[in-house]
Amino acid sequence: MTKSRVVVIIPARFGSTRLPGKPLADICGLPMIVRVAQRATLIKGADTVAVATDDARILEAVEAGGFTAVMTSSSHPSGTDRIAEAAQILGLSPEDIVINVQGDQPLLDIQAVQKMLHLFVSDSRFVMATAACPMDREEARDPNRVKVVVDENGCAIYFSRALIPFDRDGILKGERDPYLRHLGLYCYRVKFLKRFVSWQEGRLESIERLEQLRVLEKGLKIGVAVVDSAPSEVDTKEDLERVRLLFKNGPF
Repeated sequence: MTKSRVVVIIPARFGSTRLPGKPLADICGLPMIVRVAQRATLIKGADTVAVATDDARILEAVEAGGFTAVMTSSSHPSGTDRIAEAAQILGLSPEDIVINVQGDQPLLDIQAVQKMLHLFVSDSRFVMATAACPMDREEARDPNRVKVVVDENGCAIYFSRALIPFDRDGILKGERDPYLRHLGLYCYRVKFLKRFVSWQEGRLESIERLEQLRVLEKGLKIGVAVVDSAPSEVDTKEDLERVRLLFKNGPF
């Protein structure tokens, strides 16, 4: 039997509401998307790292940085849809495993990826796996911080922008970080990606604008690897300056 490959695919769009052109933002001499790709090469067991984009400027920057890039449609409704097209372009087999890494994490937490990948390959119940970390109440109130609740077996019950679970009787007051923040990491097999893109957008997905809900609405299981903390993401100019300073003081 042919061994399944593990391929990291990084979706990257030029458009960004808060920071246009974010993938090409300079971080100590290299575009951010190249820094993310460099970081992804540290994932143990990964055979290939590629970027999936809809912008020629990003494709050129990635290739100039020595990495593979593929041009995908600009009409994809979600990052997972873009990943599915990239997997087809790259000629991946149905059993190959794709790790979806966000293009705004130049300080990608490698241990979080490894834990997620281990959970996925060790438990056949999961069609997909992701990661989460604890967060406090103040952060959890932000609708841009997606919350996840899990069952006692590590399966996702629900993802929401709302504050979940709702602490009706105040029993969480004694807990320091009572909520779980969903991290933008995923892994799945190519055969599942083909199923995912064949489904219509789910009702809950359309309400929350969270693509992973499409999976739960089909009654399928998503494994959640819980890690200690979240990596630094670049959403704003302030984030970018902070990351630049970290790289300057390196090494990374």
